[in-house]
Amino acid sequence: MNKLLSVLLLSVTSVFASEYYAKLEPIDSYKIKAAVSGKVKFVNDKYEGKIAPDNTILVKIDKKLNEIDLKSNEAKLKITEQIIDIEKANYKKLLKISTKSDFEKDTQKVKVLNLESQKNDLVTAVETLKDTISNKTLKESGMYVDNIYIKKGDYVSPGTALYDISDLSYGKLEFYIPINKADEIKRKELYLDGKKEGKIEKIYKVADTTHISSYKVKVIVKNPSTFSKLVKIELK
Repeated sequence: MNKLLSVLLLSVTSVFASEYYAKLEPIDSYKIKAAVSGKVKFVNDKYEGKIAPDNTILVKIDKKLNEIDLKSNEAKLKITEQIIDIEKANYKKLLKISTKSDFEKDTQKVKVLNLESQKNDLVTAVETLKDTISNKTLKESGMYVDNIYIKKGDYVSPGTALYDISDLSYGKLEFYIPINKADEIKRKELYLDGKKEGKIEKIYKVADTTHISSYKVKVIVKNPSTFSKLVKIELK
């Protein structure tokens, strides 16, 4: 029973020195979280448990007010730029008039500088709103959608979990070997469930914090047919 439990916990050496077991997992998995706040307007839950085609919209967060603010700030920016051009021209004229005092000239210069500062603030506001709007439509391409955590009508804040995705184009196996076996394993061929396939991607050269006196080994498997199964790993 103890041996069976060890197998189910994965990545534990069997009674044979070069035989291991590990669970086949997707090469990469991600938990997608909201970057902005807002009310969820659309959830494409038909792709939950499926691979999303290219540029599939999975989630839309309400952006109406952001788009209104963006148009308003873009209009203010154009007006401010026009005013700056006028005030700069006025300043150049003042510099050529000898009867104008330094105070008047400096006052006009400060006016131009204040307008330039307003312009910079508006540019920042416009770019921030564009970024916010872009983060309110979430798309995926060729990724497996594991779970969707939200539904239409929910209100989300930055950091709210939206959905999980995984890359199924490759699989990975992670197991642990005795440190003194690392050099030996590099020279051996890899067999998975009795078939010569896969490759050792990496042998971590720092002892694992959980599996003391062991190195973690990562094996990459191309286009696996199934995931989450226990795989027998042999190094011959």
